Amino acid sequence: MPELPEVETIARGVDERVRGARILAAWFGSHREPMKTSPRVQEKALTGAQFASVRRVGKHIVCHLTGPAHQPGSLGAESGQSPELQWIVHLGMTGRLLVTDSAAEVVAHTHARLTLEDGREIRFVDARRFGRLELRNLRHQQAFQGPGTEPLTIAPEAFHALFHGRKTSIKAALLNQNLLHGVGNIYADESLFRVGIRPQTRAHRLTRAQLERLRVALQEVLTQAIQLGGSSVSDYVDANGVKGFFQLEHRVYGREGQSCRVCGAAIRRVQLAGRSTHFCPACQR
Repeated sequence: MPELPEVETIARGVDERVRGARILAAWFGSHREPMKTSPRVQEKALTGAQFASVRRVGKHIVCHLTGPAHQPGSLGAESGQSPELQWIVHLGMTGRLLVTDSAAEVVAHTHARLTLEDGREIRFVDARRFGRLELRNLRHQQAFQGPGTEPLTIAPEAFHALFHGRKTSIKAALLNQNLLHGVGNIYADESLFRVGIRPQTRAHRLTRAQLERLRVALQEVLTQAIQLGGSSVSDYVDANGVKGFFQLEHRVYGREGQSCRVCGAAIRRVQLAGRSTHFCPACQR
């Protein structure tokens, strides 16, 4: 599943390419699984709307749009009008959000196509259909905020408060989207390795100093991964269809049986909180 760095990379790429663009037509497929809001509602609301900005919230891509030009009071993004709509994309396990030419081949498992006035399209492709598409009208609904706290900006005291009293494993706590939204399997494993903490360690047993080192390491790992375009270990590509490079920097994730790059011990993989978890038994104690 794409995690924070991958979703951030896609959101930045889409924002760069479509900010200010108007949607000429919207098409949605017939599969119900990706549609958190009905296709008919999304199609009607998005047709004629204009992109004001695109950003990441947790593992979600949130597109802010002004209303269709024909609606009263809809002046368009260039006027500085506040966004009226949010189109929220969750990529699920295999989802892709691509900006492409309208003449490009429409691949299998394409569930949404937004045609822009300049001839390009935004396409949502998801083979396993675990992704979700949602529309919010901000005149009647609350803006999407995400389930937890943003890990890139969380302060030391807030981070400590989230984890110091929890008796679950620190790995499970890091994956809890109601605590920190956006952190997933890859970056939890990589961050814990960098501070020498075993994933199985109960969160409440970590000292304040250990939690602060973990917060710093997590932010450093996420930032570096964003700079390298995310980790392409499965289906992930950015808005242009290009793979990321952070997988080349992985120290434990996906390296089961290989030698630790620090001490030479064999990297181990175990099941923890229902997820494959990678760690070095020598470096992480």
